[in-house]
Amino acid sequence: MKFNPYSYEFHDDPFPFYRELRDHAPCYHNPDLNFWAISRYDDVLAALHDPDTYCSRYGITLEQDNALPMLLTTDPPAHTDLRRLVSRAFTPRRVADLEPEIRRLATEFLDGLVAKDGADLIVDYAARLPMDVIARMLGVPADDEEQLRNWTNALLDREEGVPDVTPAGVEAATNLYRYFCDFVAERRAVVAAGAAPDDLTTALCAVPPGGEGLRDDQVVGFLFLLIIAGNETTTKLLANCLLALQRFPSERAKVAADPARIPDAVEEILRYEGSTQFMARTLTRPTELHGELMPEGVKVLLLLGSANRDERVWDRPDVFDLDRPKTVQHVGFGHGIHVCLGAALARLEMRVSLEEIFRAMPGYEIDESRCTRVHSGNVRGWASMPIRAGE
Repeated sequence: MKFNPYSYEFHDDPFPFYRELRDHAPCYHNPDLNFWAISRYDDVLAALHDPDTYCSRYGITLEQDNALPMLLTTDPPAHTDLRRLVSRAFTPRRVADLEPEIRRLATEFLDGLVAKDGADLIVDYAARLPMDVIARMLGVPADDEEQLRNWTNALLDREEGVPDVTPAGVEAATNLYRYFCDFVAERRAVVAAGAAPDDLTTALCAVPPGGEGLRDDQVVGFLFLLIIAGNETTTKLLANCLLALQRFPSERAKVAADPARIPDAVEEILRYEGSTQFMARTLTRPTELHGELMPEGVKVLLLLGSANRDERVWDRPDVFDLDRPKTVQHVGFGHGIHVCLGAALARLEMRVSLEEIFRAMPGYEIDESRCTRVHSGNVRGWASMPIRAGE
C-alpha cells in the first residue's frame, strides 16, 4: 500500500489507510515524498511527549516551513517562554467571556439558515461563526472578515497529490502576513498613545511595567496561527459532528433528549473524526521503531486521526459512541507541550453551536450525496454541506 496524504482518495476516506498502516507498517516510509509516518496510539503519544527527539522548529507540515515564530513551530526553552507570554493575554477568562457573543452570532446565523431555501451548513454557518468570533476577539474590523476567510481557505487548499502550497496559497499567506504586520503596528501605536481597546491583539501588544513583552513578529505569528487554526478547527469539526450524529441516530437521540450530553458529543467527534488528522515533526537523532531505522533530519508524520481509531486502545473505534469510557485520552487537540492553546475556545464554540442547532433545527437533514470535501494536507472536513432544517 502507498500512503500519500495529498491524494483525494485518502481525503475521501483515510481510515482504511490508517488501519493498513497500523497493522502492517506502523513505522511507514514514503521515499517519493521523503517522509515517515507513525500510526499507532502509543507511538504517536510518545512522540508528542518527546520534543527533544521529534522537534517542531523545522515546521509541523511536509510543506515549506513557516519562518514566523509560532507556538507550533518552536521547541523548549523558546516554546516555554513564548507560550507563557501569549497565555498572559489569551486567558481562560477572555475565552469564557465570549460565550454571550458566540450565542448571539449562532442564533443570528441559524435564523437565516432555517429560513433559507438551499441552505449550506458551511457557507451559511460553520465557516462564518469561528471567523466572526476570532475577528471580534482580535479586534479585526468586521469588513475584513470575509477577506481573511478567503485567504485562509486558499492557504489550506491543495491540488491532488501535490504537497506544495498552491500559487494562490502562497499569495494568500503573503497577504495575511502583511495584513497582520500592519494591524499589529496600528495596535502598537494605539497602546503607545495611551488608548486600550479591550481586544486580544491589544493585550498581546501591551508590555507590563518592568515586564517582558512580545516582539512584533511573535504577535504576528500568533495572530497568523489563530486565524488559521482557530477558524478551520471549529468549521470542520462542527460539520463532521453533525454528519456523525446523522449517521448514528441513537447518539443523535441522546443529544436531542439531553443537551447536557453535548460535551460528550464534542469529545467523541474529536476522537472519531477530528479536523486535524496529523502533524509533522523532524527527527533530531536516528530513531528505531518497529524494526525500522528513521534517520536524523527526516520529517515524521504523527497520524493523530489514526491514533484515535487504534483498536489496540479503543473498543469499537469506528463507532461514534457518546457513552465511550474516558479511560483513554484522545489526541484530537494534540498532547504534551504543544496541546492546542485554543482548545477551550473550540470546545466553547462547539458546545454553543450544538445547543443552538438542536434548539433551532433538531430535525436537520444533511444531503450527503451533495456534500463536497476540502482537499488539504492535514485538515479533514467539508467545503459544502447542503442541509435542511427538517421537522
